[in-house]
Amino acid sequence: MVSNKALIIVGDAAETLDTLYPHLRLQEDGFVPVVAAPEKRLYQMVMHEVRPGWTITREWEGYQIQADIAFRDVREQDYAGVFFSGGRAPEYIRDDPDLIRIAQHFFDAGKPIASVCHGVEIPARADRVRGRRMSCVRKCRFDLEVCGGIFVDEPCVVDGNLVSGRTWHDHGHVMREWLRMLRQQRDAVKSAA
Repeated sequence: MVSNKALIIVGDAAETLDTLYPHLRLQEDGFVPVVAAPEKRLYQMVMHEVRPGWTITREWEGYQIQADIAFRDVREQDYAGVFFSGGRAPEYIRDDPDLIRIAQHFFDAGKPIASVCHGVEIPARADRVRGRRMSCVRKCRFDLEVCGGIFVDEPCVVDGNLVSGRTWHDHGHVMREWLRMLRQQRDAVKSAA
């Protein structure tokens, strides 16, 4: 039986739109978003944008989000898919051994995975991007390529069970494909039952 729950991976400084848009879209399609983080507590999100005249990303405080579960308590088999949010959070949480275990499970099990912006830093650290085509924010291209991934500068890249995009601007494309995968998986299980 396939779960109707999907993980959204966050930490402090997760990008607000990278997190809230998938959270809401999952609910619209009948899935239950479950926010997972290093600890079960309230997290501060941020908003990122490169403004005209700036050559670096500017950051503002965004909304806060409550983590439903700590990484150490996640039972991967209970979830249909995973979404790796962007922002600065992935850089700080990517070494968590439980998060690495979670990421590896979804890749190894072939379940639907989505990653946007800096989210690539988590599967890269989990050694699951080798030979995979992915899109991510340009400043993370090195992280992807040094770990064996193939950078593609497009709004949405689908490589097997993996959907990726550059920034929150690409969410419409990324979420359409990721949700299609989640629905197909759910429908296939219902048909087999």
